[in-house]
Amino acid sequence: MLKKKVKSVPIVLLVFMLIIIPSVKDKRELAHATHGREELGRKITAILQDPHLNGALAGVSIRSAQTGKILYDRNGNTQLRPASNLKLMTAAAALETLGEQYVFQTEVLAEGPVINHFLHGNLYLKGKGDPSLLQKDFDELALKLRKGGIKTVSGNLIGDDSWFDKERYSLDLAWTDEQEYYGAQISALSASPDEDYDTGSVMLKVSPASETGKRAEITVTPRTNYVKVINHVRTSGHDAEKELKIVRKHGTNIITVEGAIPLGSSPVKQWSAVWEPTGYALDLFDQALKRQGIKLLGRIGTGKAPETAAVKAVHSSMPLSELMVPFMKLSNNSHAEVLVKELGRVKKGEGSWKKGIETVREIAESWGLDTRAMQIRDGSGISQADLISANSISELLYKIQKKPWFPAYLHALPTAGASGRMDGGTLRKRMKNTAAAGKVFAKTGTISSCSTLSGYATAKNGETYIFSVLINNFIEEDGIQKIQDDIAVVLASEK
Repeated sequence: MLKKKVKSVPIVLLVFMLIIIPSVKDKRELAHATHGREELGRKITAILQDPHLNGALAGVSIRSAQTGKILYDRNGNTQLRPASNLKLMTAAAALETLGEQYVFQTEVLAEGPVINHFLHGNLYLKGKGDPSLLQKDFDELALKLRKGGIKTVSGNLIGDDSWFDKERYSLDLAWTDEQEYYGAQISALSASPDEDYDTGSVMLKVSPASETGKRAEITVTPRTNYVKVINHVRTSGHDAEKELKIVRKHGTNIITVEGAIPLGSSPVKQWSAVWEPTGYALDLFDQALKRQGIKLLGRIGTGKAPETAAVKAVHSSMPLSELMVPFMKLSNNSHAEVLVKELGRVKKGEGSWKKGIETVREIAESWGLDTRAMQIRDGSGISQADLISANSISELLYKIQKKPWFPAYLHALPTAGASGRMDGGTLRKRMKNTAAAGKVFAKTGTISSCSTLSGYATAKNGETYIFSVLINNFIEEDGIQKIQDDIAVVLASEK
């Protein structure tokens, strides 16, 4: 029986089937992806036609979080002021260098023997940069001393802030910001009024009196004699507007509060930075000693603990991964500057802005970022001289995604539309009831004529986009944040 002859497929046809046909499919997918990018680009370009941007300069960079490829670029390589978007770099450098479990320690040391509960010598409070010290932490240290057998100190109480240098302000801090909590002096030994951890500041609560015309009541948190409050606030009628002005006299801790607060209105809380926070921390610790019944026979001052002094008590801060939350969610400038100085101290043996910024730049370079195209003058972005491009920020955000500490970093970013200060942070009132709510994690930034927003957006199609929107040189702030939000919503809405 003859077998039926089967025709063989020519080799050329086989090659076509195996290579050419799949490439047609790839081209279709590529064309679809290209169309999608073009459509996305058209939407963003339309948003950037907003008349609020007339005369302003916007740098926009959109990347794929999966590939790092730039999907949209408008002035992406133009160096612009980042404001608090610079904290994205500071936070990444701190987590990379110090690690998630890094803690700041505050020590109490004694010089001299303790005999029959009597310390024959000086007592030292040594700060090592903790930006989260509260009154209760000083109380804890004093309690440890008492339990350790010290009831009387014959010498002085001395605050040691030598862990950092003596420069209290970053290079470009405006003189108008020095009394504001966000412009507080940076010391290795400082204190915070509450769990927002605005280190180096006190909180003033202004409450109306029970009758019109009477002086309002002002309380200070934490209670301290380190500041003197001059109260010129009167209680006005029910329908009057609140008018409060706080001024701290330069070089002093004399704080004058002026204005009016309506009868029956809720109290108003305002914050003021203190002058020389080392003395502020010492005052809180001195109060804590008194509460524990520990008598100080000497005076209170500042100096450096001798090498021979013995450690009697230690307080450790929360780990860096936890500190990242109030730092980034609330955009805490003081935390940023402390971290920069700590980087300098740990990596180069000098707790200064100079050495800390050198460290930040070296870390950025190790990730392949071009630091020659950046000007970094501080850690917080409060400087009007800081410069970085939107493409550099989006590149940073792309490259750190595989770091072991990245989940802690992402968790610390403000979440669009999420309620709660330690969840939504500075984005808690933005993008509510939009596709971006709960899907955009980004850092805000605001200084004079500068508004920025950079982070991650998870789209409806499951993709994650990295974006950076830096807007500079506008006159009126109205409408600027909406432009940023609209771009983020477009990204989150992609199907």
